[in-house]
Amino acid sequence: MGSARWNPSDWTSYAKSTARKTTDAVFTARHIDPDLNPFGVALRESRDSDLNPASTAIVVGLDVTGSMGMIADALARQGLGTLVEEILARRPVSDPHILCAGIGDVVCDQAPLQVTQFEADIRIARQLEKIWLEKGGGGNRCESYTLPWYFAALHTSIDCFEKRGKKGYLFTVGDEEPPRDLPASAIARFIGDRPQRDFSSQDLLTMVSRMYHVFHVIIEEGSHARSDPHGVRNRWTDLLGQRVIGLSDHTKLAEVIVSAIEVNEGHDRNRVVQSWSRKTAEVVQRAVGGLIPAPGPAARVTRF
Repeated sequence: MGSARWNPSDWTSYAKSTARKTTDAVFTARHIDPDLNPFGVALRESRDSDLNPASTAIVVGLDVTGSMGMIADALARQGLGTLVEEILARRPVSDPHILCAGIGDVVCDQAPLQVTQFEADIRIARQLEKIWLEKGGGGNRCESYTLPWYFAALHTSIDCFEKRGKKGYLFTVGDEEPPRDLPASAIARFIGDRPQRDFSSQDLLTMVSRMYHVFHVIIEEGSHARSDPHGVRNRWTDLLGQRVIGLSDHTKLAEVIVSAIEVNEGHDRNRVVQSWSRKTAEVVQRAVGGLIPAPGPAARVTRF
């Protein structure tokens, strides 16, 4: 998928059409959309095309439990245009193909994973608004942020990696801690695979890191992150190291994702921060101040 090309006029029209709507009027689903159900899906594919000859797969997984639906809402109505257009303008990576995922809790929720197709045009927004904001979750202090890791590792096929040996990007976004493991029973129930064992979060990180640069964005405005900021940060850091991003303003998610990709690809961190307006630059500085470029090919330095 992802054969079309981003048109800023399409985004402008879409953003205007949703600007005065409530969240519930944009996200109308009251159950999982069959097109977004990962059960039985063999592959989500990011393929090169005439319009996107050097595609880069980018997965953005959004926590849709509790009050976290605000993240999907802000991205769908405000941030998506910034995300795509700034990547196209700054070119830290080429020809972005974006897959959005809704993340819940395998213990408590009916739809702990929802996955769009990889797309490169306004269909990113059209599919994003199909996500069911289930608003579930439980009291177990974590959500199933590693379920999209499993799906990306075993159920995506991406040309950037398969043709060019270049990893895609995977960002999960939410305010709670990572789970300790992903039970085989949950994989069978929600994806349809029949693994012979449970997977630890470290197992899944190893699996998905073969094809993707993996980051987690902590929504610091979220209730759990506010109640235990050090605990949430420390547990994520134990798993991901420096690729843990603290986001103080969820409306700046797009700018922070773009900046994280830039820094990971070898762009000068200070110049990346200074490229944004003052208020945004403050949020970005706090978010990516600890990031360092990836080793190897992704660490090439691009001149501004």
